[in-house]
Amino acid sequence: MKLSQFSFDLPKDRIAQEPTRWRDECKLMVLHKASGEIEHRQFKDIIDYFGKDDLFVLNDTKVFPARLFGKKEKTGAEIMVFLLRELNREQKLWDVIVEPARKIRIGNKLYFGEDESMVAEVIDNTTSRGRTLRFLYDGPYDEFKQALFALGETPVPEWVKAKPTPEDAGNFQTIFADKEGAVSAPAAGLHFSRELFNRMILKDIDKTFITVHMGIGHFRQVDVEDLSKHRMDGERMIITPEAAERINRAKHAHRKVLAVGVTVIRALETYTTTTNEVKPSDMWTNKFIFPPYQFSIADAFVSNFHMPGSTMLMCEAAFGGYQNVMKAYHTALEQDYRFGPYGDALLIV
Repeated sequence: MKLSQFSFDLPKDRIAQEPTRWRDECKLMVLHKASGEIEHRQFKDIIDYFGKDDLFVLNDTKVFPARLFGKKEKTGAEIMVFLLRELNREQKLWDVIVEPARKIRIGNKLYFGEDESMVAEVIDNTTSRGRTLRFLYDGPYDEFKQALFALGETPVPEWVKAKPTPEDAGNFQTIFADKEGAVSAPAAGLHFSRELFNRMILKDIDKTFITVHMGIGHFRQVDVEDLSKHRMDGERMIITPEAAERINRAKHAHRKVLAVGVTVIRALETYTTTTNEVKPSDMWTNKFIFPPYQFSIADAFVSNFHMPGSTMLMCEAAFGGYQNVMKAYHTALEQDYRFGPYGDALLIV
């Protein structure tokens, strides 16, 4: 398939800048992939499509305050540093993106905070925009990490809102976030509330958690028309033996498995057996799913309404069928659905 097949006009005011007041009361469009039928519900109604011993697979990654603002030594030029991942705990090395990249060279020192007490040195150029920074901090590691994150802001994408608010620290985090390492929230998981989890218990709907530390690769612009030539950024994924056992048990019992979000469905498809079982793993995945694709694990899939030309839209189209999903997006535009990580959801069954 071609990139241009996933293009559509999305007015900027349709990108949600805030979540709904109650997490589970956003709109939920339900797409029946076999018939193409569409229903309009609320997210809390998702359990109506599942029953006893069906399994929801969720991503328990935790977003950290990844965006920092500082100044370059001598010139005082303002720079933005986006923390991607920690490379070495002892040496305080981080893989980052720096903007504007053209002003930063190996050996430059960068200063953060009003008192410029946090200092980093550029020690490597990994890509045209990427850098490796060594933070120069003499205190204990926990103290350093606390000081670093205190300087950062919640990494809500800038195309959602120019400046995050204090409320975003909680809004841009699932209620079950546990394992720190993501620079973006797994959006489909944002809609789950404690009340919804309690209602799942009453219906004997099971759940399990895997970890996929979501990066910014999903938001990078695809710049090749031939999708087979696109390469995804890697993300660390962890499927514990317990999670794998619960997923495989549900499959063997012919119960429905719901993948909650693109990160989950990518992970479930990354390392499977010839008999369609999930294997425990702690690895990096750069799985890119676009139509046509034969899925091995998930029977149902819930995700948000995403941006034109995004890899997340392509994944939805692979699961629900290209024509079905593009029709659903057209309907969403007509029916005032909200797009983006704070937007409404699409359940494909």
